[in-house]
Amino acid sequence: MVQCQIKLCLTRAQEAELDRWLWHFTGVYNWAIRKIGCDAAGGIYYRKRDFQNLLAGHGRKLGIPFHTLQGVLVQVRTASDRCGKRLDKNPRLKGHRNRLNSIPLPDPIKRPDGCRIKVPSIGSIRFHKQDIPDGRIKCGRIIKRASGWYLALSVDAQPNIVRTFKMKAHREVGIDSGYMAIVTLSDGERVDAPKECSAMEKRLTQAQRSGNRKLVEQLHEGIVSRKKDRNHKLSRYLVGTCAVMTFVHDNNQALQQKPGKSVANANIHQLQKMLAYKSSSFGRWFELMDGCWSTRTCSAYGSLAGPKGRHGLSVRRWVSEAYGASHERDIDTARNALISAVGSVVEEARDAA
Repeated sequence: MVQCQIKLCLTRAQEAELDRWLWHFTGVYNWAIRKIGCDAAGGIYYRKRDFQNLLAGHGRKLGIPFHTLQGVLVQVRTASDRCGKRLDKNPRLKGHRNRLNSIPLPDPIKRPDGCRIKVPSIGSIRFHKQDIPDGRIKCGRIIKRASGWYLALSVDAQPNIVRTFKMKAHREVGIDSGYMAIVTLSDGERVDAPKECSAMEKRLTQAQRSGNRKLVEQLHEGIVSRKKDRNHKLSRYLVGTCAVMTFVHDNNQALQQKPGKSVANANIHQLQKMLAYKSSSFGRWFELMDGCWSTRTCSAYGSLAGPKGRHGLSVRRWVSEAYGASHERDIDTARNALISAVGSVVEEARDAA
């Protein structure tokens, strides 16, 4: 399954119709959240099929396809189930500050004819010319962003194969994340944190002070897109060059209490998720390792001899008092992550090869 996004060229009537849908779906979304919460308090629970049919007949009254209305109910039910399994937080009510910005299209969509695609109850919509993978379009989702309207398509096709680099395709590395360097590998390679957002932050501050909400949304979208593009390129490079990857898992939520801006700019959690799904798709080993004591442990002898306390974090190079081994803090942490995985991941990868 491959997802691709195309930018739509809507008429004013089509934009007004989709805005009307979003307004109704916001009420349906909030009603579904309250319905699940109130009924659960009384011991009433619904199966997925029963819950998505609670508003049977309302689509005709609202002038909205009922399958699309069902898609919103399924979205709320899925979010509630993930919260019950402690995989995610409780879904939040939508409003002025937390807007609903997507419309599910659960039915199959016909392949586009030229630069036009047919959407149920909307009709033929023009879009900017773009290559769409060959395959059956199983479903879609209309998304409203500051830069315009988009249609995300789920196509039943095979993803592109990640190109491997011949000279370094069998590397086994530990990865330590940071803020001065986004990642540091156990073999000494570093990827410094780019300053792609620094130029936009000054303009963002000016737009926020002037109260230009539309410009603020556009600048935020640009910053998010640049971070995502950087993480896509970095994860593609790592998956293409490394056969085994062990990533030091830190508590980023706790770290945001102090260097919050640096943590947000690095966007380490997104990089972890990209590495996880790309590794599983292309036959690479990827594991998250607990970062407890990893910065204090000597990777050469395993002794706990590194600097202690919060003030010790400023020490980037240290020497083991017991054995005299010299360490660079980030590289040592990455090596400890790789060493902790030797018993499971590395040996299995070698046996498979």
